[in-house]
Amino acid sequence: MDIFISMGAGIIVGRALFNPKYKALNEKLQTVCTVLLIFSMGVMLGRRDNFLQEIAALGWKSLVFCLVPSAFSALLVFALTRQFIEKRFHRTEDR
Repeated sequence: MDIFISMGAGIIVGRALFNPKYKALNEKLQTVCTVLLIFSMGVMLGRRDNFLQEIAALGWKSLVFCLVPSAFSALLVFALTRQFIEKRFHRTEDR
């Protein structure tokens, strides 16, 4: 929850108060903060006692959470494309 609050505050500050001439500096600061975030997440994971044993289970769960929504998204896009785009394309060809 703290992350969402921080992100929301950053959006508000960036939109309302941040001067556009500091855009390049802001981009560099964002990159540094992102690297620090990834590093700290790695440290937190590395401190876990059974991390190497858990990584296989985490890997499979991550793969499933990736593939299942991707497959359903692709199927939905395919079905909607056939339903709306192809019918509109065939109607314009008939004219």
